[in-house]
Amino acid sequence: MEHSVAGHLGLDLGTSRIVLASTQGDRTQYKTELNAFVSLPYSKMTKAMLERENIHHTKSGNEILAFGNRVDEFANILGGDTRRPMKTGVLNPNEPRNIEMLALALGKLCGRAKNGEKICFSVPSGANGSDAEVIYHEQSIRKVLEDLGYEVHSLNEGLAVIIAELKDHDFTGIGISFGAGMCNVCLSYLGLPVIAFSTTRGGDYIDYSASSVTGETPTTVRLTKESDAFKLNGKASTSVDQALSVYYRDIVQTVVLTLERILNNHKQLPPFRGPLPVVFGGGTAMVEGFHDELRKALQKVKLPIEIMDVRKAKYGMNSTATGALVAALADM
Repeated sequence: MEHSVAGHLGLDLGTSRIVLASTQGDRTQYKTELNAFVSLPYSKMTKAMLERENIHHTKSGNEILAFGNRVDEFANILGGDTRRPMKTGVLNPNEPRNIEMLALALGKLCGRAKNGEKICFSVPSGANGSDAEVIYHEQSIRKVLEDLGYEVHSLNEGLAVIIAELKDHDFTGIGISFGAGMCNVCLSYLGLPVIAFSTTRGGDYIDYSASSVTGETPTTVRLTKESDAFKLNGKASTSVDQALSVYYRDIVQTVVLTLERILNNHKQLPPFRGPLPVVFGGGTAMVEGFHDELRKALQKVKLPIEIMDVRKAKYGMNSTATGALVAALADM
């Protein structure tokens, strides 16, 4: 990846994790924070422990709000789940501290802008044809980043995957970001989005659905899902593994069937010169066996375009942040 401007940033603002991409010389660096927090009763001992362990936190009345990486540890100790500023790809309407906690997290992760620094952040497509929540989410995050001093740009999440991964195909193809809150899909022609949509079944849907049928907490299920032991290969050694496999296949089917319906209902597609690549990224898609599952599902549907191949993103979980960084550097 070639860079010519230092200091600009790409931000993947995910429901489960926030990924920041930046440049260091001719290399790209990534920093990741869990997009979650827990509320703890205030005590000097707890505050001292958090400071000793370098865990992000702030005092609020009689509470301490611990956020970012490692808050899962507290959720497991307390026998509950973390609180999430975002849900299904946008600000969580059921979390009164949503913007407050995101502002704290972004302040820690991004820091204040230096002179002329730009930041490009990912924005999902509206689910079920509604953009109202996305508009509110985008403008709220834009304000947080502008308050940090940045010149702010935004980029569709599915298109960000294409920009990061399909330079060798003139940014033409289908990009899919399988995230925690939703799955974002974009069909692009020469870097211009032709179709962009999202489905609200993502990694969180897997966690909460598997939790409901196994009796385990969503946090426990998620940690199992993200461990190296779990594989999407049809062989389940535990009830949690079985449930995860069922709901993984469900989100793949939901994305592929929605793609089939939307493409076949689209009246005029661009004059594509040949078969198109499909590239997928996002944390939910990193499990072993996911590639084969998506490839087989795409082979079973009837699309008005021909698929060249299905490829796993080179940048993996960092694809969206990488695409946003490229856009920031290129003034897209």
